[in-house]
Amino acid sequence: MTIYPESIDTDLSRLLTDVQNGSMQLPEFQRDWVWDDDRIRGIIASLSQGYPIGAIMRLKYGNPEIQFKYRTITGVDGISVAPEYLILDGQQRLTSIYQAAFSKKPVYTKTDKGKSIKRYYYLSIEECLNDDIDCFDAVLSVPDDRKIKENFDRDVKLDISTREHEYENKLFPVNIVFDSGAILDWFMDYMKFYEGKPEAMSEIHLFQASVLNTISAYKLPVITLGKSTPREAVCKVFENVNTGGVPLTVFELVTATYATRDFNLRKDWIQCRDSICGFGNTLRTDLFDGIDETTFLTTVCLYTSYLNKRLGKTNAVSCKKKDVLNLPYKSYIANRDTVLTGFRIAKEFLLRDQCVFRQRDLPYTTQLIPLAAICAVLGRSKCNEPNTIKILSRWYWCGILGEMYGGANETRYAYDIEDVVDEVSGHPSLMRTIKSAVFSSTRLLTLQTRLSAAYKGVMALLYKEKCCDFMNNTTIDIVNSMLESPDIHHIFPEAYCVKKGIKREKYNSIINKTPILPATNRSIGGNAPSEYLKTILKKVNGLTENELQRRVESHFIDYTKLKVNDFNGCFISRAKSILNLIEKAMDKPITDRDAESTRTQFGESLM
Repeated sequence: MTIYPESIDTDLSRLLTDVQNGSMQLPEFQRDWVWDDDRIRGIIASLSQGYPIGAIMRLKYGNPEIQFKYRTITGVDGISVAPEYLILDGQQRLTSIYQAAFSKKPVYTKTDKGKSIKRYYYLSIEECLNDDIDCFDAVLSVPDDRKIKENFDRDVKLDISTREHEYENKLFPVNIVFDSGAILDWFMDYMKFYEGKPEAMSEIHLFQASVLNTISAYKLPVITLGKSTPREAVCKVFENVNTGGVPLTVFELVTATYATRDFNLRKDWIQCRDSICGFGNTLRTDLFDGIDETTFLTTVCLYTSYLNKRLGKTNAVSCKKKDVLNLPYKSYIANRDTVLTGFRIAKEFLLRDQCVFRQRDLPYTTQLIPLAAICAVLGRSKCNEPNTIKILSRWYWCGILGEMYGGANETRYAYDIEDVVDEVSGHPSLMRTIKSAVFSSTRLLTLQTRLSAAYKGVMALLYKEKCCDFMNNTTIDIVNSMLESPDIHHIFPEAYCVKKGIKREKYNSIINKTPILPATNRSIGGNAPSEYLKTILKKVNGLTENELQRRVESHFIDYTKLKVNDFNGCFISRAKSILNLIEKAMDKPITDRDAESTRTQFGESLM
């Protein structure tokens, strides 16, 4: 559907009146007002000179498909009416202007350091009329007792707590700029205070004409979306126009929709998050701590969509943004707990079967969406069957090593859940992720940091093979990896490689890296392998060279070549071993091991 928003320049005074009487309110899920004292002074200064402050966007309230709960803006109290409009963009500006220039109460704001303060605002008549003074400096912020103090609040520097003091200091209260009756009273008393002196009268009339009339006549462009605007379009508007920082997410919009049923989705998510992350468990890993509310909601949507297709309610599985936005409240409630169980099963699968222990070791958070949904469909008993583990493992590693989940993945999630469940159930299956996954031998050279999913995947494969620390023989398993965290270090140290003129492309690649514990890394230092192997043998009482060789070779490192500092021999040998591990995990051959490009970059075949 094409959306045609209406844009009309509207008197600011009208907008503030609508805010005051509740005609314009906020969707309940909108973030709170957060502007500080300086930003409020800045927008008052802009108004005083008629500078543009941006457009306001609002939604005509009343679409039965978008029944957001609503609330008044901060500072408006005692209103319990349904709004005519919901403010989509402009909350911070309207709230700041309303509180400073329309409400008679002090403004509860904060300093630039975050300290809570209460303020009233004034315009310096003299400074507003002085072209040499920045208009920002003509806006005065004073405490709620209207006294500016110094010397640790012992001395009063400026007192404008009475009308007479305001007149004496020629400071006009901003909170009456839209109140014509209050302005008239203030002017009449001002004239009496100065006994009708021509200079004072000329100054106040010039202030009224150049400043107050500018503010009272100020218009804002107001873009109004009609009632028929679909929910997906409203979501897009929020994402595009939210100028206060972080865009609103799909989760926040669904939260608003569910709130119409007196259900607090955000509060519910916190309980779900605690369950997913395992807070309170005796043995806890941070593996799933990166799962956010949108990831969880997308997983519930994927699971729900799969069930609906299986039951013949829909023709296709889908969990795109529009599907998540349209996830029915009843479906969320019905399927949430099953999906939570799916996440728990998925975590067990990664910890127990794939040796992925910590959040920083997790190749893709995105792949957890189909994994958890698949586990939710299959259930714990089925997921523990050897054949299921084999199928899940192959799909999981093809996704990682084929680097399949780096972009927009909603379509892949949909066919993953169908393909894997069909394969486990013995039905014909396309297994599209497995068939599409490709790993190139030369990719090993470009795996330089843990930012890559394939990099993390290769390290996990080494963990699966029970590689041992060189010094204390600790295997990198779930318990030991959490008790003493291993990290990834060079086998031939960087300093040594630089000294020997070995290219960074090779010495910094994953082929020359392996997981070891801190004590071993300190013993290695920047020394040649021939030296640090001797150091380790000396440091560890009773350690024989045969045992050290076994530990080193558990990392698929050729000990004999390492011992004599044969970088290239070690490099080629380990590259072949890593490719063997990858082929085993993906259960498919790497076809370019003997290709010309591989021979060129490695100097020989990797067959």
